[in-house]
Amino acid sequence: MLDPAAFVHRPGSVRAEHLSAALPAFALAVMLGIIFWIQPRALSYFGINLLLNLSVPLILAAMAQMLIISLGDIDLSIGSFVGFVTCVVAVFLASAPLLAAAILLAAIGVYAGTAMLIFYRSLPSIVVTLGMSFVWLGLSLLILPSPGGLAPDWLTGLLDAKPPLLPLPVWIAVLAAACGHWAVMRSSYGVVLRGAGANPKAVARSGWSLVRVRVVVYAAAGCLAVLAGIVLSAITTSGDPNVAPAYTLLSIGAVILGGGSFTGGIISPVGVVIGAMTFSLAASLLSFLQLPPVWQTGAQGAILFLVLAGRVLVQGRKP
Repeated sequence: MLDPAAFVHRPGSVRAEHLSAALPAFALAVMLGIIFWIQPRALSYFGINLLLNLSVPLILAAMAQMLIISLGDIDLSIGSFVGFVTCVVAVFLASAPLLAAAILLAAIGVYAGTAMLIFYRSLPSIVVTLGMSFVWLGLSLLILPSPGGLAPDWLTGLLDAKPPLLPLPVWIAVLAAACGHWAVMRSSYGVVLRGAGANPKAVARSGWSLVRVRVVVYAAAGCLAVLAGIVLSAITTSGDPNVAPAYTLLSIGAVILGGGSFTGGIISPVGVVIGAMTFSLAASLLSFLQLPPVWQTGAQGAILFLVLAGRVLVQGRKP
C-alpha cells in the first residue's frame, strides 16, 4: 500500500511553506495594486476582463507543464504544440469539425506516446520534447504556412461570455486552481502522481505501473495544452504556428514561481495559476508604467528572481 505521507511532506516547517506559497500571490497583488493605482478605471468588470483575458491560455499551458514537471521531466514542446492547435482550430474546426477533433485526439495520443518513448528508452525528456517541438512546428507550417484562418464564431462567442459577479477569466482561473488542487493534492491518484516524480521506486514497489502513470500524466498534459490552444485561437480569432513560442519558458517559469521544483513531486496547482496570471500581467504593467514592451521578458525574469530570492530567505529561517 502506498503511503501518502512519504510523498506529501518534505523537510521544513509548515509556517515556512505557507509563507513561501504566499509569495506569488503577494507579487500578483502588488502588480494589480500598481495597475489599479495608475488607472482606477481598470478596477471594473470590463477592465479586469481585459487585463486577465490573455492569462487563460497561459494558465492552461502552465497546468500542463506542471503535470510534466511533477514527474521530474520538462516539456520544451508545449509552445509549438499550442501553436499547432491554433492552426488546426483556425483551418479545420469550422469547416470540418470531425477532422479537427480527430487530429487533436491523435495529437494527444502522440503526447502520451512520448511518455512511453522516454520511459522505455530512458531518454532525457528535455531532448525528446525539444525534438517534438520541431515536429509540431513543422506540422503547423504544413497546415497553415502563415498566420490566418478563422476560429468558429461559436468558439469566440464562448470567450465573450459575461458570467455574473466576476469576469470569465477569473472564474476560469478559480476553476482551474480548484480542480487542479483536488486532482493533484487531494485525490488518491494525485498522491501516486507526485510519488512517481519524488520516489518512483516506492511507487513501483507499491504495485503501480510507472509507465501507466507517466502515460496518463502526459495524456492529461496534452489535453490541457489542447485547451490552451483552443482558447488562444478563440482570443486571437485565427491560427499562427509561431503564436506561442514564449509559452514554453513562461509555463516553466509559472510552475517554479508557483512553488514547483524540478526534482519532481513538488508542485502547487494554485501557485501555478497565480504564477501564470502574474507573468501575463507583466506586459500590462509595463504599458501602464509607459515602458517599452521589449522590457517584458526582463520584467518577467525580475519577478521570478525576486520571488525565488524571497522564497530562499523564508525557507532559510529555522522554525
